[in-house]
Amino acid sequence: MTLFSYVVARDYGFAPNPFYGVCTLATCKPEIRRRAQISDWIVGTGSRSYDLEGRLVFFMQVADVLSFDQYWDDPRFFRKRPELHGSIKQAFGDNIYHRNKNTGRWVQEDSHHSLSNGRINTANVKHDTQVDRVLIGIDFAYWGEAGPKVPKRFRRDSADLCKSGPGHKCHFRERFVDRFLEWVQSVSDRGFLGKPSEFR
Repeated sequence: MTLFSYVVARDYGFAPNPFYGVCTLATCKPEIRRRAQISDWIVGTGSRSYDLEGRLVFFMQVADVLSFDQYWDDPRFFRKRPELHGSIKQAFGDNIYHRNKNTGRWVQEDSHHSLSNGRINTANVKHDTQVDRVLIGIDFAYWGEAGPKVPKRFRRDSADLCKSGPGHKCHFRERFVDRFLEWVQSVSDRGFLGKPSEFR
């Protein structure tokens, strides 16, 4: 079992998307999406730009891994398809990629990752689809801007849960991971617990 930690630099409720009872990571963070396996844990901590450094934004355990086409076609996740004229959480739906059945080329739905005029953002398509994997989390807690501070025992110099800057951390000692997951299991609240920072 691996624990991945990274900074949620842009918290729109898009990556991760914590709505409708499932936390999904379908865009951004290609290396985590490439490497994470079922039963692994992913932790997102707060960004300095939101004045949330050292706080949890979310955690989730990977329950399933789907391709973009599987995610797009699965009725469980139709509500995560973006609807820019719907509610704010509908507008930030992350179910945005699938392949054209005739050409095999990627389709990017009009979304947070497309251009403002609805045209395809080729840079985001290239970045997001370099890894054809969507991570599905059933056991999760998402606080957004209201996240708790990471306990000091997980912020020591020798083993700091919180990543600084881009990329991710995953080379934690087994005992550290066990202790962190013990704490996670003690957190009674689960699911969507607070709004994303950009919903202010």
